[in-house]
Amino acid sequence: MSKKLMAVFLMAVVTYAIRVLPLMFCRNKIKSKFFKSFLDYIPFAVLGAMIFPSILFSTSNIYFSMIGMIVALILAYYEKGLLTVAVSAVLVVYCCELIF
Repeated sequence: MSKKLMAVFLMAVVTYAIRVLPLMFCRNKIKSKFFKSFLDYIPFAVLGAMIFPSILFSTSNIYFSMIGMIVALILAYYEKGLLTVAVSAVLVVYCCELIF
């Protein structure tokens, strides 16, 4: 078996194992409120950890990125829609790039 085919096979086994093992060991419903809330917040934490560095280094100037992020945070705090928040942040950064 070639090295490339072996690598693909190994990746497939690891990916499958990650998805099957929790189903094998967690047959009962999770009763712990702490553990359930912990599992509920993991996707948000991972998404934030992946997006935050990209926000800061998406433009040529980190300060413009921070201004756009602050605008997005303020609009999100006031519960504006996702499209409104994203477009407003992009427009603010674009205007900052044009002005300065």
